[in-house]
Amino acid sequence: MSARVAASWQTSLADLSLILFMIAAAALSRQENDRRQDIDRRQAIDRGQDSDRRQELVKPADAPAPAAPLAVYLATPDAPPLGAWLARQAADPRQRLTVTTFYGPTPTALPAALAEAARLARAAGGMGLRARVVAEPGRGPARVALAFDDPALPEPVARSLLESRPVSSEGISAP
Repeated sequence: MSARVAASWQTSLADLSLILFMIAAAALSRQENDRRQDIDRRQAIDRGQDSDRRQELVKPADAPAPAAPLAVYLATPDAPPLGAWLARQAADPRQRLTVTTFYGPTPTALPAALAEAARLARAAGGMGLRARVVAEPGRGPARVALAFDDPALPEPVARSLLESRPVSSEGISAP
């Protein structure tokens, strides 16, 4: 094997390592900047300088962390009825249905969005599902999402499966 071939793969590996380091450093820097901006905004709210943004930044303490949805339904005019869509989804009692509607700046927009959300929640209730309703400022059709983010779950699913196995005196879990 020649010395030139050996140096070639080492150079490529060093280049890839340097690229990975630069990507990681940039991501950490961006994360730190976002955290600093959030702290500055919250301090401005505490001082009363930015009262318009108070509603955007203050969230309930018990708000669950959003999970990646398993399935998403958009209430567009050409969409099937919500009941038909829900019937095609795999039923799992650990899932929670979230109905999200959007409203604009007009005075009648929020009541209309809440009425749409209530209609979709009633349709889900007809299928035996509980629904969380969220109304957000913005535009677009109502959205219904199924995800494993139900706060009624006692603990993460994977952990409960692992902990339910019997363990021998040597600490080895039984199959």
